[in-house]
Amino acid sequence: MFYAALKTIHLLSLIVWIGGMVFSHFFLRPAVAKLQAPERIRLMHDVLGRFFKAVLISAGLAVGTGVWMIGRVAKQTVQSGGSFSMPVEWMVMALLGLVMAGIFGHIRFALFKRLSNAVAASAWPAGGTALASIRSWVVVNLVIGVVIVVVVLLGASR
Repeated sequence: MFYAALKTIHLLSLIVWIGGMVFSHFFLRPAVAKLQAPERIRLMHDVLGRFFKAVLISAGLAVGTGVWMIGRVAKQTVQSGGSFSMPVEWMVMALLGLVMAGIFGHIRFALFKRLSNAVAASAWPAGGTALASIRSWVVVNLVIGVVIVVVVLLGASR
């Protein structure tokens, strides 16, 4: 039961994170492209600020529950006399998940700070540049997230 709760929290965290990237990149960004730079950049700053707070929690929960689930399975396997060997898809998920968390850290603490500074100074060209960098890294994280999902689903279907 506890493992199922951890897995549910893990999956819901990833849905928030990956789903938010899909929404932001494919739906919100094109819709606000029609706005003038000051309105567009302020709106994206406000939306991303809220989203990044949610992702900070989601990423923490995803990493925490992932580590806990791996540890729990390893401990149970060893306690029952077996030897634990982590499946390849788990290794891929763990490694790429940590890469995603690192990229998110860069987006949130470096690039979003640049965007915030640009908005505070009404420096719209700098804000546009920061948004473009954020968008590029979000695409990278989105691709990694989709790769993780595909690898895990293909591994689970064996």
